[in-house]
Amino acid sequence: MINNPVFHFVLAVITVLCLPLFLRSGVLASEILIYGLAVAACNLLLGFTGLLSFGQGIFFGVGSYVAGILLTRYQIPVPEMLLVSLVLGAVIAIGVGWLSIRRQGVYFVMLTLAFSQFFFFLAYTFSGLTGGDNGILDVPRPVIAGFDFTDLWNYYYFVAAVFLLVFALMLRTTQSTFGHTLRAIRENEARASAIGFPVKAFKIAAFAISGAVTALAGALHAMLIGVAPLSNIEYHSSEIILIMTIIGGSGNLFASLLGAGSYLVLADVLSAIWPRWLLLLGLALIVVALFMQRGLWGLIESLVSSLGSLFRRAPAPAAESSAQGQTDGGKA
Repeated sequence: MINNPVFHFVLAVITVLCLPLFLRSGVLASEILIYGLAVAACNLLLGFTGLLSFGQGIFFGVGSYVAGILLTRYQIPVPEMLLVSLVLGAVIAIGVGWLSIRRQGVYFVMLTLAFSQFFFFLAYTFSGLTGGDNGILDVPRPVIAGFDFTDLWNYYYFVAAVFLLVFALMLRTTQSTFGHTLRAIRENEARASAIGFPVKAFKIAAFAISGAVTALAGALHAMLIGVAPLSNIEYHSSEIILIMTIIGGSGNLFASLLGAGSYLVLADVLSAIWPRWLLLLGLALIVVALFMQRGLWGLIESLVSSLGSLFRRAPAPAAESSAQGQTDGGKA
């Protein structure tokens, strides 16, 4: 049951409903869902396809810039802006993926890292379009269908609706034939190719979906903080998304939300305790790397498995007592 997609969606709904009850900050609650989308998109590449990409920040930054440019300069309605961010994110991801998958292993990783740096310097160079160091300021959260998104909690509910819709679609994708083929490629690419699967096409398709969802998350993030910063497209953004993926656990979409929420809440708590909170965060990541190599979701699975084994063994003593009583009665 714990690995049932329906159960994962129910967990996501419960998380969305509980965040406003336990968090006072609408910004933090919205960020958890936004980064949850970005991490789920990264998980599609890493956990389901076996592709360790350092280029996720490209798509996150592109989505931010699409929101900044279209909302501040052209006053494009939000639904159309989000659609443009999805399409542009997918198109750029197809280009990056098509070139990157020509190499495997460390060379693939280096290519995605090189593309990340390339797009960062493009954004930095064309400051007339992207704002350069300053980014694009005053990205609005307009009124949509009577809802004033300048109120942070109203905006949270909008983000929650988008998150649940995309999360459900991604769950459906990972459980489809396409998703099972991605797992086959992750486990044994040579065998998948020998069977007849067009491995490169599936990898590019995974890149396209991942890029589209990550760009959508970037657009929502720009609206949340009111700025499309240069930092969203740099290497550090890719690093954060990857760290969240590893913390939550790869190969499971709800683990993506778990990883994003754990990282952001931990960062929020630690930053209030000590200015050098990144040292404490580093220690926490070392613990995860050494003792929880399947992430927080792997730890939960182990605990559930242990509890299940304990409950299955519990009736054994009672059965032994009953059998002993029958033996004694027979002797008498």
